[in-house]
Amino acid sequence: MAKGLDLSAAHILVTGGAGFIGSNFVHHLRREFPGARVTVLDKLTYAGNLANLDSVKDDAGYRFLKGDICDRDRVAEAMRDCDVVVNFAAETHVDRSIENAQEFLLTDTVGVFVLLEEARRVGVKRFVQVSTDEVYGEILSGEATEEAPLLARNPYAASKIGGDRLAYAYFATYGVPTIVTRCSNNFGPYQFPEKLIPLFVTNALEDKPLPVYGSGKNVRDWIHVADHCRAIVALLEADDTEGMTFNIAGGNERSVLEIAGAILAHLKKPATLLTHVTDRPGHDRRYAIDAARLARATGFQPSVPFEKGIADTIDWYVSRRDWWEPIRTGEFRHYYERTYGSR
Repeated sequence: MAKGLDLSAAHILVTGGAGFIGSNFVHHLRREFPGARVTVLDKLTYAGNLANLDSVKDDAGYRFLKGDICDRDRVAEAMRDCDVVVNFAAETHVDRSIENAQEFLLTDTVGVFVLLEEARRVGVKRFVQVSTDEVYGEILSGEATEEAPLLARNPYAASKIGGDRLAYAYFATYGVPTIVTRCSNNFGPYQFPEKLIPLFVTNALEDKPLPVYGSGKNVRDWIHVADHCRAIVALLEADDTEGMTFNIAGGNERSVLEIAGAILAHLKKPATLLTHVTDRPGHDRRYAIDAARLARATGFQPSVPFEKGIADTIDWYVSRRDWWEPIRTGEFRHYYERTYGSR
């Protein structure tokens, strides 16, 4: 039996820890396991932001290293003396992967290989590869279990399959104690405003159009980032999770139009802000996953109701203009015009 870990005094490497989910995971670790040590390795690309980690920057149990997971030397430095690796480092936005797939393949597949090689060399106790429900592709009915075929329809999802399956291969071939997680759409604080919810919230706050691809009837399952963090910890602490893949779901299927409507209603903004634009290529109509295996292995159930989570998230962006207004300039503005300007 592979015993679960005691994280109370562990040294945990969080790659991509200055990004949205990674920074929330770091905050969760520092709050729940104050005796643990946390090292963050982040390349600080456009979506990485040290401001996300301001509240922990002076903690004695925290250190930050700037670096690329494709850089073997930097990875070796970051992983030195670590017990656990949780890999959030990834290029994640589908639109950007359509525009430039190479960066996604390098980070999401080759970077995972570099991390796994070092994890094998140093003998970490657990390695979590954070994947995505998008690897299953379009699920028009029912829910995908972990045994469902991987049918990615965009370069981002395809690149995540590469890292996902490499992690399993390193368990099967070399005995590296990997866990693969495939989570549905996250929402919450610190999410870069190119993603749906923060994009719509910040646009609405500036009385700008909310660009809805196609019909807006595309459906996703939504989970609050705090629940995602709890699920990963539950898997690290559970027995016999090594070499396994786990879906993490929120049980909150909502269409783009439903999300937009909730945001506009909460902010008391007019529905006329909704603007339908030309759909993107290969836009999957629905994702849905079955998370029963996770519940059986850990007892985990999401605890943040969608209505409360979305309201709290909107209010966070309302109160944190200091965080997002500087981001929505420069590179973001150029990206936004490239993506939506001609639609």
